[in-house]
Amino acid sequence: MLIRPWDAPHDDAERQRWPAAHGFGRLAANGLPGEAPWVRPPHFAHDAGRGEAVAHLARPNPLWAALEAGPEVVLSVVDDHVYVPGPWQAPPEEPAEHGTPTSFHTAVQLRCTAHPVDDPEAEADLLNRQTGHFQPEGGSARVAAGEVPYGRPLSGIRGIRLEVTGVRAEFEYADHRPAGTRERIAAGLAARGGPGDAAAREHLLRRGPGA
Repeated sequence: MLIRPWDAPHDDAERQRWPAAHGFGRLAANGLPGEAPWVRPPHFAHDAGRGEAVAHLARPNPLWAALEAGPEVVLSVVDDHVYVPGPWQAPPEEPAEHGTPTSFHTAVQLRCTAHPVDDPEAEADLLNRQTGHFQPEGGSARVAAGEVPYGRPLSGIRGIRLEVTGVRAEFEYADHRPAGTRERIAAGLAARGGPGDAAAREHLLRRGPGA
């Protein structure tokens, strides 16, 4: 992934905080010989303190064969993305129709070593961690091996612990554009109010020079 200097994270906290708040991505593993890479979109719980993310997959999922052949994977997360019309991007001294359309987005790639979790007690703990991450208000029974209501379905899945070995992150929100152009983009996003516009505008204002 190409990361230009102005799109790089401002600090490690920014790079670590974002994937923890965006728990759905694409898990990519090398395919078996002669096959294309395998990609699976899972929910995951990222814990920067532990340096890992946890997820689970159905036991029959063909991705397991790829993970057993090569446990090095990439967990890719892309969100807060919007289309930016060309006129919004035009430099202040140029005609609006000369502006270049672009996309704003955040992209984080966690390079990981995948560790299958098959012990029933450890698997139950992993699932409880995931549920606690996405459902902190509670309301669901805890998972416990051999106990209702989830003990029986537990045999149909396998947990996966993703040990993070590297992180690459890109925050593409026109940090290198002149202040006047950035203000026009921010105003355009606010007026349009479409899906993702509010989040993209927040990044634009937060990451701007002098912000």
